[in-house]
Amino acid sequence: MNFSQPLIKGKLVRRYKRFLADVILEDGSEVVAHCPNTGSMLGCQPDGARVWLSESDNPKRKLRYTWELVETSPGELACINTARPNAQAREAVEAGRVKELSGYGLCRAEVRYGEEKSRIDLHLSGHAELADAWVEVKNVTLCEGGCGFFPDAVTTRGQKHLRELMAQVAKGDRGVLMFVVNHTGITSVRPADHIDATYGALFRDAVKAGVEVVAYRAELGDGEEPTGNLALSRPVPVILDA
Repeated sequence: MNFSQPLIKGKLVRRYKRFLADVILEDGSEVVAHCPNTGSMLGCQPDGARVWLSESDNPKRKLRYTWELVETSPGELACINTARPNAQAREAVEAGRVKELSGYGLCRAEVRYGEEKSRIDLHLSGHAELADAWVEVKNVTLCEGGCGFFPDAVTTRGQKHLRELMAQVAKGDRGVLMFVVNHTGITSVRPADHIDATYGALFRDAVKAGVEVVAYRAELGDGEEPTGNLALSRPVPVILDA
């Protein structure tokens, strides 16, 4: 799974109004890029950071460029585009690279479910021996000392998703939380109790209730330069201890 075209390198000036970022391109021109991330982006918007943009030729778009990657520290890259993880997860599952979710005959996205009126990211069915799997995908880009943390801000929505997964397990299906690790410096993942203690406690309750947790990392780049490869290829351990 790759970007459809080569990315354009620039330097971050600032991110503002959540969805906008000023970027200076290599030719010295300054552009306004769409920032496809509604979160805090904690640790992913350092001043003057190298960034990479995708370019659209759609004349109907207000902004020509979309912010995709950022160098968070020397040799470490993160994908901040939260439109990417669901596609990354689906591609990896359908290609059989997520061993915990292999063998299903049908994969559907954005299926309505649950008492709290949610949409599941991936619904897997058609396995000869396993119950249907309801897979909630979460993007992990917050890196502290090599550990990835989720969430990077208080998330009532994330808490709702954990409750929905527990309800599916209680019905006899599989509830799966899949962390898509889009940061090359992350070697393990754990709940961010220091950011959202309620989520951390509920996360552990969900695991005790039978919700499965998996994490897979995208390589994204070789050293300090992106390769354009978004494929999930490396399993990452999930740490449950508080």
